[in-house]
This record gives sequence, structure tokens and C-alpha cells, in this order.
Amino acid sequence: AIQLFIASPVHRSQAFPDPSAYSAFMGSFSSATGVATLAMMLFGRFVFRKWGWGTAAMITPAVLLGTGVAFFALCLTGNTFAPLLSTVGLTPLMLAVFVGAAQNIVSKAAKYSLFDPCKEMAYIPLDAEEKTKGKAAVDVIGGPLGKSGGSLVQQLLIFGFGSLAASTPYLAVILGGIIFAWMGAARSLSGQFDAAMQQQQAAEGSPEAAADTSAKAKAR
Repeated sequence: AIQLFIASPVHRSQAFPDPSAYSAFMGSFSSATGVATLAMMLFGRFVFRKWGWGTAAMITPAVLLGTGVAFFALCLTGNTFAPLLSTVGLTPLMLAVFVGAAQNIVSKAAKYSLFDPCKEMAYIPLDAEEKTKGKAAVDVIGGPLGKSGGSLVQQLLIFGFGSLAASTPYLAVILGGIIFAWMGAARSLSGQFDAAMQQQQAAEGSPEAAADTSAKAKAR
């Protein structure tokens, strides 16, 4: 997903060379992000209740895939639609900026309302030691590694192609690979999560678990 966050600002700066216009656009962008995040948080509660963890985990990469395809298609083949867009007062660059902004808004909203809760829920069926090790691996290694990896990709593309704009086709390929790997991991983890939750519920409903709970209550 970091590839779209790299590419979109490049096109925004080209579409809004005037600093005042750019600031006004970014203000509207921030406001729309807040509204979309609030709406997605309300929708996310319904998703978890209706379809469960697996569907909620797949929404964020699916959103990134759909909006990413639209964004890069406009960047790579936008001139094909230039005559049609001119009839409504748009240019391919401006439409790409709007699609990229919509992608950023929706993906951030999906991250805060669905992805982050899914990440925390994945620790529920784990024991205390596994939770500690898992959170350490994700928060201490996974997050910084992803950000530094995105920065490394950006530097390599700038070095290899001269600018991020020139490397747009390669960004599209990298994004596609990341999202499909993400979907595969989410699908695999969904099965493991459901199985672990069923085992935990079965253990909690067993006579041994009930006796243990009763003993703890009496001790208190």
C-alpha cells in the first residue's frame, strides 16, 4: 500500500502547482478522511457481527486493489480518455489525483476501522507468551520493516528511473504483488483464527474449564 502513498503526492503536486490551491486541496482531503473513518468505524461493527473476522480482514486489501487499479490505469493510459474527459472539464492528471485521493481516504478509513481491530483480535486465541511474542514481532519488527522497505523501494526507483513519475508502471506491479500476498495471508490466517477460536470456546465449555473458573471465583 505504501506505493500508492508514494505515487499520489507526486501527481498532486503536478496538478496543484500553486501552494494555496494545494493547501486547500489537502485541507479538504484531511476533512474527508475524518468523515470516512467515522463512517467506516460504524460500518466495521456491522461487518464483524455479520460476516466475521475473515471478511473484515479482506476488505482493506480489496479496497486497495480496486482503487489502485483505477489510479494506475489513469496514470498509464489517461491520454486515451483525454478527449472524453475534456468534455466535463477534467484532465487525465486531475482525475488521477481525485482517484488517488479517494484511494488514500478509503484505505486509511479501512485501516483504522477494520485492519487495526483485526490485527488486535488475532491475538485473542493465543496464550500469554504467544501474545507477547506476536505483538513484539508485529510492532517492533513488522511495522518499522514495512516503512523502511517502502523508503528503500522509493530510493531505488528514483535512482533507477530518475523520478517516481517515470517509475509508475513498476510501482503498479509492486503494489499488485504486495496486495495479492496480503490477501493470501489474510485468507490463511482467517482459517487458523477460526480454528483457534473454536478450540478456545470448546476448552472454556469443558467441565475442567468450568471447575477451574469456579475455583478461581471462590479464591476471590
